[in-house]
Amino acid sequence: MTTPALRVLSLIPPMTQLNTPYPSTAYITGFLRSRGIEAVQADLALALVLKIFTPAGLEAVRGRALAQAEAQRTASVHAFLDQFERYRSTIGPVIAFLQGRDATLAHRIAARELLPEGPRFAALEVYVDAALSEEGGDPLAWAFGALGVQDKARHMATLFLNDLADVLRDAVDERFGFVRYAESLASSQPSFDPMAAALAAPPTLVDDILHTLTLATLAQHKPDLVLLSVPFPGALYAALRIAQTIKAQNPHIHIALGGGFVNTELRELAEPRLFDLVDFVTLDAGERPLLALIEFLQRKRSKQRLVRCFVRENGAVKYIHMAEPDVPFEDVGTPTWDGLPLDRYLSLLDMLNPMHRLWSDGRWNKLTVAHGCYWKKCSFCDVSLDYISRYETASASTLVDRIEAIVAETGQSGFHFVDEAAPPKSLKALADELLRRQLPISWWGNIRFERTFTPELCQQLADSGCIAMSGGLEVASDRLLTLMKKGVSVEQVARVTKGFSDAGILVHAYLMYGFPTQTVQDTVDSLEYVRQLFENGCIQSGFFHRFACTVHSPVGLDPAAYGIELIPLPEVTFAKNDIGFIDPTGVDHDALGIGLRKAIYNYMHGIGLDEDVRAWFSHLPDPVPRTRVKKHFIQRALERRESA
Repeated sequence: MTTPALRVLSLIPPMTQLNTPYPSTAYITGFLRSRGIEAVQADLALALVLKIFTPAGLEAVRGRALAQAEAQRTASVHAFLDQFERYRSTIGPVIAFLQGRDATLAHRIAARELLPEGPRFAALEVYVDAALSEEGGDPLAWAFGALGVQDKARHMATLFLNDLADVLRDAVDERFGFVRYAESLASSQPSFDPMAAALAAPPTLVDDILHTLTLATLAQHKPDLVLLSVPFPGALYAALRIAQTIKAQNPHIHIALGGGFVNTELRELAEPRLFDLVDFVTLDAGERPLLALIEFLQRKRSKQRLVRCFVRENGAVKYIHMAEPDVPFEDVGTPTWDGLPLDRYLSLLDMLNPMHRLWSDGRWNKLTVAHGCYWKKCSFCDVSLDYISRYETASASTLVDRIEAIVAETGQSGFHFVDEAAPPKSLKALADELLRRQLPISWWGNIRFERTFTPELCQQLADSGCIAMSGGLEVASDRLLTLMKKGVSVEQVARVTKGFSDAGILVHAYLMYGFPTQTVQDTVDSLEYVRQLFENGCIQSGFFHRFACTVHSPVGLDPAAYGIELIPLPEVTFAKNDIGFIDPTGVDHDALGIGLRKAIYNYMHGIGLDEDVRAWFSHLPDPVPRTRVKKHFIQRALERRESA
């Protein structure tokens, strides 16, 4: 019997990110090609944005906006209609500028003479207000410096695009967003009903454009199997719209759904309607399930020998898993970006902070130092799932071979290591190998702020090309860090982050609020620690996010150990991840979060570091308590390190 040929197309659905390809398709395409399988890839998220943000695309958006009753139009829509001719004439040049194809346009954009300015430009007043205390000069020079024309222009061009995204949301599709597109239809959604209703509704302009792009991509690549990678809830709706188009036009094409969202939220999938759109749903690392699936489609194995795969049989969802060893991390091959339009991604500058901008500015080759997490103890993390629990490394030689191959293919020497927490031992070996080969790259990644990162190791990492590190400080409270099983203390984090900063490496801290038993006093004290970390040059960037209890985390699996009671979930046939809980402290964390986010935004711009942290909570009806943290706690901790 002749084995059927099989062509695999991996798709990035809207929306993920615009400055660089989401890496899942690059990983899978590289792996499949290493096994002799014909594999290609496309980024429909980028293609959608580039199709909408054209003169013709804006004309279509204007038509939808004019069809709205005037009373329904938001400030963003009014600004768009009032200045439409300027939007239409500048959209093409702005996109070219953000793609790096017309750098000289920066001078006109930075002078604020070229672009129409909608509500998003009010953000510039933050910098103007901050500059009022400075003496003389251009207020925006406070933020960008005298020579920052390119950065100033990129920030303004980003505000311009954000204004247009608001118009799309307000006049075309209320679910639209550059990141969280229709997220509420998928995230921890127990029933498929809301998604089914959205998919059955008349298509929006965005849906119509995505439909056209999907058909064009199918015509170009002629796949037998389409892989839809859904890393976030905000990518599922568009992924299923793509699947809907494929099934309507080419029902013979097989479709498999996978990715981070699937791996965390669809583990108990029991919704047969999803299989009207896709044929297979695979869990966890994709290499082994895909090899099994491809062999099944080539009639080399039976359906009963699929690996970690949901299918529909006789109208019901069935999970099939024939246990086979996963492909070792050492053997997954080198990611490839072949087929993706690397020169068309948009370098955006949402925030002026030099560390924070890395997530949206520049085209970074994404790579993983190790699979899983070597620590895998944090009580808020999904430590029971494969992407955390299965820890495997590759040799430094293999990693640098991959780096060299990627640089040769893409012409880009910037790397973002996207590990859950890159292991110090592997990073040291990687730095040794990069220095031995004299390979000049720039790289950044995510770590635990553990004591292994000595000042000497930090300097070695910097010498090898490390420019930035992010890591979880979470709630800056030793009591809560212990409860979280984070394995670090505030004093230790201060010393480690200062070591990175002293080596010229930018540091970003992930911060959390609303953890079980966290009190108002804990929150105030945590913010004071954060203020002192900024003040002492330990960290340059941070982000506060609200704690969410997931069913796969130690907190969700044993809530009594953390002093909380879980709120029972309704019957779940679709997505299951976040779960509500009752905390006996009764703290209004949402109200506190407003002050925390405002504080961190200002700290990242160097504003308010000399203010009492209680000032950030002035919006609350009751005053918050004075911090219990000693005024120079972080400074003293750093002095103890220096004298040790």
